[in-house]
Amino acid sequence: MKTTLPARIKSLTLAIAAAGFLAGCATSGNPKDPIEGFNRAMFAFNEGLDSAIVRPVASGYEAVLPSPVRTGVTNFFSNIEDLLIGVNNLLQGKGSEAFSDLGRVAINSTIGLLGLFDIASDAGLEKHDEDFGQTFGRWGVGNGAYVVVPVFGPRTARDTVGLILDVAADPLTHVGAGDGRDVLLVLRGVNDRANLLPADRVVEEAALDKYSYIRDGYLQRRRNLIHDGNAPREPEADAEQVERPVRAEAGAAEPRVSAEVTAPASPVLVARTEPAAAK
Repeated sequence: MKTTLPARIKSLTLAIAAAGFLAGCATSGNPKDPIEGFNRAMFAFNEGLDSAIVRPVASGYEAVLPSPVRTGVTNFFSNIEDLLIGVNNLLQGKGSEAFSDLGRVAINSTIGLLGLFDIASDAGLEKHDEDFGQTFGRWGVGNGAYVVVPVFGPRTARDTVGLILDVAADPLTHVGAGDGRDVLLVLRGVNDRANLLPADRVVEEAALDKYSYIRDGYLQRRRNLIHDGNAPREPEADAEQVERPVRAEAGAAEPRVSAEVTAPASPVLVARTEPAAAK
Protein backbone atom coordinates (compact mmCIF):
# COMPACT_ATOMS: atom_id res chain seq x y z
CA MET A 1 0.00 0.00 0.00
CA LYS A 2 1.39 3.40 -1.01
CA THR A 3 2.27 5.76 1.85
CA THR A 4 0.86 9.26 1.50
CA LEU A 5 3.01 12.36 1.86
CA PRO A 6 1.29 13.53 5.10
CA ALA A 7 1.81 10.08 6.62
CA ARG A 8 5.51 10.09 5.71
CA ILE A 9 5.98 13.56 7.17
CA LYS A 10 4.18 12.63 10.39
CA SER A 11 6.23 9.45 10.74
CA LEU A 12 9.48 11.34 10.14
CA THR A 13 8.59 14.01 12.67
CA LEU A 14 7.67 11.46 15.34
CA ALA A 15 10.81 9.44 14.70
CA ILE A 16 13.07 12.49 14.88
CA ALA A 17 11.42 13.78 18.04
CA ALA A 18 11.68 10.37 19.73
CA ALA A 19 15.32 10.00 18.70
CA GLY A 20 16.06 13.45 20.00
CA PHE A 21 14.50 12.80 23.39
CA LEU A 22 16.42 9.54 23.75
CA ALA A 23 19.71 11.01 22.55
CA GLY A 24 19.38 14.00 24.82
CA CYS A 25 18.99 12.08 28.06
CA ALA A 26 22.75 12.07 28.59
CA THR A 27 23.92 15.04 26.55
CA SER A 28 23.00 18.21 28.42
CA GLY A 29 22.20 19.53 31.87
CA ASN A 30 20.67 22.72 30.48
CA PRO A 31 17.01 22.79 31.62
CA LYS A 32 16.12 25.06 28.71
CA ASP A 33 17.73 22.70 26.20
CA PRO A 34 18.11 19.19 27.71
CA ILE A 35 18.96 17.56 24.35
CA GLU A 36 21.40 20.21 23.17
CA GLY A 37 23.90 17.74 21.70
CA PHE A 38 21.31 16.23 19.39
CA ASN A 39 19.84 19.64 18.59
CA ARG A 40 23.16 21.15 17.57
CA ALA A 41 23.76 18.22 15.23
CA MET A 42 20.33 18.70 13.63
CA PHE A 43 20.89 22.45 13.48
CA ALA A 44 24.15 21.88 11.60
CA PHE A 45 22.32 19.53 9.21
CA ASN A 46 19.64 22.16 8.55
CA GLU A 47 22.26 24.86 8.04
CA GLY A 48 24.11 22.68 5.54
CA LEU A 49 20.92 21.88 3.66
CA ASP A 50 19.96 25.54 3.62
CA SER A 51 23.37 26.72 2.40
CA ALA A 52 23.75 24.02 -0.26
CA ILE A 53 20.24 23.88 -1.70
CA VAL A 54 17.44 25.91 -0.17
CA ARG A 55 19.00 29.37 0.02
CA PRO A 56 20.46 29.26 -3.54
CA VAL A 57 17.11 28.14 -4.93
CA ALA A 58 15.30 30.86 -2.98
CA SER A 59 17.80 33.47 -4.17
CA GLY A 60 17.27 32.39 -7.77
CA TYR A 61 13.50 32.47 -7.27
CA GLU A 62 13.76 36.01 -5.92
CA ALA A 63 15.97 37.10 -8.82
CA VAL A 64 13.75 35.63 -11.53
CA LEU A 65 10.28 36.58 -10.33
CA PRO A 66 9.31 40.25 -9.95
CA SER A 67 8.15 41.46 -6.55
CA PRO A 68 4.40 41.73 -7.45
CA VAL A 69 4.38 38.08 -8.53
CA ARG A 70 6.11 36.92 -5.35
CA THR A 71 3.66 38.98 -3.29
CA GLY A 72 0.75 37.28 -5.06
CA VAL A 73 2.23 33.86 -4.31
CA THR A 74 2.72 34.81 -0.65
CA ASN A 75 -0.86 36.05 -0.41
CA PHE A 76 -2.21 32.89 -2.05
CA PHE A 77 -0.62 30.58 0.52
CA SER A 78 -1.36 32.99 3.37
CA ASN A 79 -5.04 32.80 2.44
CA ILE A 80 -4.95 29.00 2.79
CA GLU A 81 -3.25 29.35 6.18
CA ASP A 82 -6.09 31.57 7.40
CA LEU A 83 -8.40 28.55 7.38
CA LEU A 84 -6.34 26.71 10.02
CA ILE A 85 -5.64 29.93 11.89
CA GLY A 86 -9.39 30.40 12.22
CA VAL A 87 -9.83 26.83 13.47
CA ASN A 88 -7.15 27.31 16.11
CA ASN A 89 -8.59 30.63 17.26
CA LEU A 90 -11.94 28.88 17.64
CA LEU A 91 -10.33 26.05 19.65
CA GLN A 92 -8.73 28.67 21.89
CA GLY A 93 -12.10 30.26 22.56
CA LYS A 94 -11.35 33.41 20.58
CA GLY A 95 -14.57 33.60 18.61
CA SER A 96 -14.22 37.12 17.24
CA GLU A 97 -10.72 36.40 15.93
CA ALA A 98 -11.92 33.14 14.36
CA PHE A 99 -14.80 34.96 12.67
CA SER A 100 -12.33 37.54 11.36
CA ASP A 101 -10.03 34.81 10.01
CA LEU A 102 -12.85 33.10 8.14
CA GLY A 103 -13.98 36.49 6.89
CA ARG A 104 -10.49 37.02 5.50
CA VAL A 105 -10.73 33.72 3.62
CA ALA A 106 -14.14 34.59 2.20
CA ILE A 107 -13.06 38.05 1.02
CA ASN A 108 -9.63 37.13 -0.30
CA SER A 109 -10.85 33.96 -2.03
CA THR A 110 -13.47 35.89 -3.96
CA ILE A 111 -12.68 39.57 -4.38
CA GLY A 112 -8.99 38.83 -3.91
CA LEU A 113 -8.98 36.25 -6.74
CA LEU A 114 -8.18 33.06 -4.77
CA GLY A 115 -6.08 35.02 -2.33
CA LEU A 116 -3.65 36.57 -4.81
CA PHE A 117 -4.64 39.98 -3.42
CA ASP A 118 -4.97 40.65 0.31
CA ILE A 119 -8.14 42.72 0.17
CA ALA A 120 -9.13 41.69 3.70
CA SER A 121 -6.21 43.51 5.33
CA ASP A 122 -7.11 46.67 3.45
CA ALA A 123 -10.67 46.20 4.77
CA GLY A 124 -9.36 46.16 8.35
CA LEU A 125 -9.40 42.40 9.03
CA GLU A 126 -6.14 41.70 10.87
CA LYS A 127 -3.89 38.79 9.91
CA HIS A 128 -3.39 36.47 12.90
CA ASP A 129 -0.79 33.81 13.64
CA GLU A 130 -2.06 30.63 15.30
CA ASP A 131 -1.27 26.92 15.06
CA PHE A 132 -1.94 23.75 17.03
CA GLY A 133 1.19 24.16 19.12
CA GLN A 134 -0.10 27.53 20.32
CA THR A 135 -3.51 26.02 20.95
CA PHE A 136 -1.97 23.35 23.19
CA GLY A 137 -0.06 26.11 24.98
CA ARG A 138 -3.27 28.04 25.59
CA TRP A 139 -4.77 24.86 27.01
CA GLY A 140 -1.96 24.71 29.55
CA VAL A 141 0.38 22.18 27.95
CA GLY A 142 4.01 22.99 28.78
CA ASN A 143 6.84 23.39 26.28
CA GLY A 144 8.63 20.16 27.03
CA ALA A 145 12.13 19.76 25.61
CA TYR A 146 13.41 22.11 22.93
CA VAL A 147 14.08 20.09 19.76
CA VAL A 148 15.43 20.91 16.31
CA VAL A 149 13.63 18.85 13.67
CA PRO A 150 15.36 18.26 10.32
CA VAL A 151 13.92 20.52 7.62
CA PHE A 152 11.21 21.90 9.93
CA GLY A 153 13.73 23.49 12.29
CA PRO A 154 13.24 24.69 15.88
CA ARG A 155 10.35 23.30 17.88
CA THR A 156 9.47 22.22 21.40
CA ALA A 157 8.04 18.83 22.32
CA ARG A 158 4.59 20.43 22.46
CA ASP A 159 5.09 22.21 19.14
CA THR A 160 6.35 19.01 17.52
CA VAL A 161 3.05 17.31 18.33
CA GLY A 162 1.29 20.44 17.11
CA LEU A 163 3.31 20.29 13.90
CA ILE A 164 1.99 16.80 13.20
CA LEU A 165 -1.56 18.12 13.44
CA ASP A 166 -0.66 21.20 11.38
CA VAL A 167 0.61 18.95 8.58
CA ALA A 168 -2.33 16.55 8.86
CA ALA A 169 -4.84 19.41 8.65
CA ASP A 170 -3.00 21.40 5.96
CA PRO A 171 -5.32 21.60 2.93
CA LEU A 172 -2.35 21.31 0.55
CA THR A 173 -1.34 17.90 1.87
CA HIS A 174 -4.78 16.59 0.88
CA VAL A 175 -4.41 17.66 -2.74
CA GLY A 176 -3.78 14.67 -5.00
CA ALA A 177 -0.21 14.10 -6.18
CA GLY A 178 -1.43 14.25 -9.75
CA ASP A 179 -3.04 17.62 -9.09
CA GLY A 180 0.24 19.39 -8.40
CA ARG A 181 0.44 18.89 -4.62
CA ASP A 182 4.21 18.43 -4.51
CA VAL A 183 4.77 21.43 -6.76
CA LEU A 184 2.62 23.58 -4.49
CA LEU A 185 4.44 22.41 -1.37
CA VAL A 186 7.85 23.12 -2.87
CA LEU A 187 6.71 26.48 -4.21
CA ARG A 188 5.41 27.48 -0.78
CA GLY A 189 8.66 26.46 0.90
CA VAL A 190 10.84 28.29 -1.60
CA ASN A 191 8.65 31.39 -1.50
CA ASP A 192 8.70 31.46 2.31
CA ARG A 193 12.48 31.10 2.35
CA ALA A 194 12.84 33.88 -0.22
CA ASN A 195 10.77 36.17 2.01
CA LEU A 196 13.28 35.53 4.81
CA LEU A 197 16.43 36.26 2.82
CA PRO A 198 16.69 39.90 4.05
CA ALA A 199 16.89 38.64 7.64
CA ASP A 200 19.92 36.41 7.00
CA ARG A 201 22.44 39.21 7.38
CA VAL A 202 20.80 40.39 10.61
CA VAL A 203 21.16 36.95 12.15
CA GLU A 204 24.75 36.53 10.98
CA GLU A 205 25.79 39.92 12.34
CA ALA A 206 23.92 39.71 15.65
CA ALA A 207 24.71 36.19 16.78
CA LEU A 208 27.97 35.14 18.39
CA ASP A 209 26.51 31.64 18.75
CA LYS A 210 23.90 31.29 16.02
CA TYR A 211 22.39 28.15 17.51
CA SER A 212 21.75 29.77 20.91
CA TYR A 213 20.50 32.95 19.27
CA ILE A 214 17.96 31.04 17.18
CA ARG A 215 16.89 28.87 20.12
CA ASP A 216 16.37 31.78 22.53
CA GLY A 217 14.57 33.84 19.91
CA TYR A 218 12.27 30.96 19.01
CA LEU A 219 11.32 30.22 22.61
CA GLN A 220 10.78 33.91 23.32
CA ARG A 221 8.60 34.37 20.26
CA ARG A 222 6.50 31.27 20.92
CA ARG A 223 5.88 32.35 24.50
CA ASN A 224 4.80 35.76 23.24
CA LEU A 225 2.48 34.27 20.60
CA ILE A 226 0.79 31.88 23.03
CA HIS A 227 -0.05 34.76 25.36
CA ASP A 228 -0.95 37.15 22.51
CA GLY A 229 1.82 39.56 23.46
CA ASN A 230 0.97 39.59 27.20
CA ALA A 231 3.14 36.78 28.54
CA PRO A 232 3.46 36.61 32.34
CA ARG A 233 6.91 37.16 33.80
CA GLU A 234 9.02 34.03 33.96
CA PRO A 235 10.21 32.99 37.45
CA GLU A 236 13.88 33.59 36.65
CA ALA A 237 13.12 37.15 35.54
CA ASP A 238 12.93 38.33 39.16
CA ALA A 239 16.45 37.11 39.87
CA GLU A 240 17.72 38.79 36.71
CA GLN A 241 16.32 42.13 37.85
CA VAL A 242 18.64 42.07 40.87
CA GLU A 243 21.74 41.97 38.68
CA ARG A 244 20.63 44.35 35.93
CA PRO A 245 21.17 47.58 37.93
CA VAL A 246 24.72 46.46 38.73
CA ARG A 247 25.49 45.79 35.09
CA ALA A 248 23.87 49.06 34.08
CA GLU A 249 26.03 51.01 36.49
CA ALA A 250 29.10 49.31 35.09
CA GLY A 251 28.02 50.31 31.60
CA ALA A 252 27.38 46.77 30.45
CA ALA A 253 25.02 46.40 27.51
CA GLU A 254 21.97 44.24 28.07
CA PRO A 255 21.87 41.45 25.45
CA ARG A 256 18.77 41.53 23.30
CA VAL A 257 17.39 38.68 21.23
CA SER A 258 15.12 39.53 18.34
CA ALA A 259 12.29 37.08 17.86
CA GLU A 260 11.63 38.34 14.36
CA VAL A 261 14.73 36.82 12.79
CA THR A 262 14.63 33.27 14.13
CA ALA A 263 13.30 31.46 11.09
CA PRO A 264 16.07 31.91 8.47
CA ALA A 265 18.32 29.35 10.20
CA SER A 266 15.88 26.60 9.32
CA PRO A 267 15.29 25.66 5.71
CA VAL A 268 12.09 25.31 3.75
CA LEU A 269 9.14 24.43 5.95
CA VAL A 270 10.15 26.09 9.20
CA ALA A 271 9.39 29.35 7.51
CA ARG A 272 5.74 28.39 7.78
CA THR A 273 5.90 29.50 11.37
CA GLU A 274 6.50 33.06 10.22
CA PRO A 275 3.41 34.16 8.24
CA ALA A 276 4.17 37.02 5.90
CA ALA A 277 2.32 40.28 6.12
CA ALA A 278 2.72 41.16 2.47
CA LYS A 279 -0.23 42.51 0.58
